[in-house]
Amino acid sequence: MESTGVRPRLACPLDWKPTDLSPPQETAPQTPLAAAKDSRPQAAVTRLSDLTGEQWKSGIAAWLGWLFDGLDMHLYVLVATPFVAELLGLSDLRDPRVGYYSSLIQAAFLVGWALGGGFFGRIADRMGRSRALMLTIMVYAAFTGLSYFATNWWELFLFRFLAALGIGGEWAVGASLLSETWPRNWRPWLAAVLQTGVNLGVMLASLANFVLAAYPHRCVFLVGVLPALLVLWIRRAVPEPEEWQGARAQSGEAVPGFVDLFRGSVRRISVLTLLVCGFSLTAHWAFLFWYLQQLRNLPELAQWTETEKTQLASKAVWLVMVASITGNFVSAWLARNWGYRRAIACICLAYFLSIAATYGVVRTHNSWGFWAGLMAIGMCQGVFGLFTMYLPPLFPTLLRTSGAGFCYNFGRIAAGVGTVFFGLVSDVGNYRTAILYAGFLFLPAAAIAWLLPEASEGRFETAEQPLE
Repeated sequence: MESTGVRPRLACPLDWKPTDLSPPQETAPQTPLAAAKDSRPQAAVTRLSDLTGEQWKSGIAAWLGWLFDGLDMHLYVLVATPFVAELLGLSDLRDPRVGYYSSLIQAAFLVGWALGGGFFGRIADRMGRSRALMLTIMVYAAFTGLSYFATNWWELFLFRFLAALGIGGEWAVGASLLSETWPRNWRPWLAAVLQTGVNLGVMLASLANFVLAAYPHRCVFLVGVLPALLVLWIRRAVPEPEEWQGARAQSGEAVPGFVDLFRGSVRRISVLTLLVCGFSLTAHWAFLFWYLQQLRNLPELAQWTETEKTQLASKAVWLVMVASITGNFVSAWLARNWGYRRAIACICLAYFLSIAATYGVVRTHNSWGFWAGLMAIGMCQGVFGLFTMYLPPLFPTLLRTSGAGFCYNFGRIAAGVGTVFFGLVSDVGNYRTAILYAGFLFLPAAAIAWLLPEASEGRFETAEQPLE
C-alpha cells in the first residue's frame, strides 16, 4: 500500500466494545489509543500484602480525597437555611426567599461540580492523574475556606461554585487513578471502601457542625481548609500510573479530543451514562439538600432553639451516613453477584420505594417510620459508590477521566436545576413534596441502567482500533 503522506486523524475507536472481554485474535500495529491496554502486572493479587507501594499510595490518596470531598460538599447543606437567612438579613427562616436563594446557591455548587469533572478530567488525561489530583484539592479547599468571608448571598454563590469545580474534578481523577492501579477483580469492594470515605467525610462535617453549633454558622467553612494539607503528601508520594504514562508516551501529540466521547460506539456509552446519572443524581441531591431543611421546618420544632435544631439535623445526618456505609458494601456484594447494571437498576428502584414510603405521608420527627425511612434511604445511597469503579473502564485510557468525569458529573447540572425546581413546586417551608416528586426520577434511571453494558468482574478493557 502506498503512503499518501497524510497522517490519519486520531479519534476514539469506532468499534470500542466495553463488554468484549476476549483477547484479540491477531496482533495489530500499535496505535496511540491502543495504549488503553492494561499495563499492570498480570499476576493474581489475592491479599493486601500482595499490593505494591504504588497501589497503596494511590489508594490512600484517592480515599482521603473522597473523605475531604464528603466533608466539603456537606458543610453548606448543614447550615444553608440559617446562614443564607443571615446573609439576607432575615430573621424568619421560613421566608420563601431563604429557600429560593439557598437552593440557588446549591444549584451553582452542583453545576460547578459537573463542569469541574469535565475540566479537570481533560487536565488529568493530558497532564497526569496525580498532578490533576493536587490541583483539584487545592481549589476546593481554598474556596471552601473563603466561604467564611462571604457577606452576601452572591459571594457565597460564587465561592461554592468555584469550590465545586475542584470537588467534581477530584472524583473524576481519583476514580481513574484507582482503575489504573488496583486489581480489576477488587473493583466492587474498592468502590464500597471509596464511597465510605465520602460518608465519613459527611459525618465529619456533621460532627464539626455539632461541635460548632454555638458559634456563627460561617465558622464551619474554615474546617474545609484542612484538605490542602493532603496536597503536600501527594506531591511527594503518589506517582503517575504506568498505564497512563504508557498511553501518553505512545500517543505523542495525537491525543483524542472531548468530542470523541460522542463518536463511534463510545457515543452510546456516553449517552446512556449521561441519562442514568442525570436522573439518579437529580433525585439524590434533591433528597440530600431538602431533607435537612424539611426536618428543621417541622411544625413541632417551632419552639426549639437554633442550636437544638442543628444538633437534631446532625443526628439525622449520622444515621443516614451509617446506613449508607452499610449500603456501600451491600451494593458491592450485589454488583459482584448480579453484575453492575442489574445492581444499579435494582438499587435505584429501591431508592424510589424508600422515598415514597418515607415522604409519601406526613410524619413527625419522633415517628419510627421517619427514622426507619432515613435508614432505608441511606442504604440505597450505596449505588453511587458503584459508579466509581464501573464508569472509568468504559472509556479508552486517554478519554477515561474525561469520559467518566463528564458523564457522571453532568448529572449534577440536572441535579442543580432539579434542586431549585422541586423546591419551588413544594409548599413554602414544607419540602416533603419536593423530596417525594424528585424520587420518581429513580424510575427512569433504573430502566436506562438496564441498557448499560454488563461486566465480568469489573473488566471492560479490550483492544482499540484507530478511527478510519
